[in-house]
Amino acid sequence: MSRDPNIPDAFDVYTIVVLRRPADAPEMSDEELDVLQARHLAYRAELGRQGALVANGPFDRQSDPSYRGMSIFACDPVEAARLSDGDPSVMAGRLVYDVMEWWVGAGSLAFPRTDRPVGDRRSMPDD
Repeated sequence: MSRDPNIPDAFDVYTIVVLRRPADAPEMSDEELDVLQARHLAYRAELGRQGALVANGPFDRQSDPSYRGMSIFACDPVEAARLSDGDPSVMAGRLVYDVMEWWVGAGSLAFPRTDRPVGDRRSMPDD
């Protein structure tokens, strides 16, 4: 059987963290939310300065409003979870997260703001 030319020979595998608002998020005043959001953004910015976070941003116009944003990390899923646990909004219970690996055709994405490799190059395992 011949290989489908639309399926890449190699993939770049990235660690993705998707942030969600839990149904039981604690209520906070507008002032408390503003302070927490500033701390959340500062924490994410620091992860970017350290090189652990290479892309990050909120969602808009999503079909499920509980989804708040996504980050691409330059580390393995275990480390991305550890770093996400330290996010002030996660610690306050206003956000929860899912960590996963995202397989993208090799060379499909570039991260010009980092000077270190992001992701691992892999081949699709044979069935």
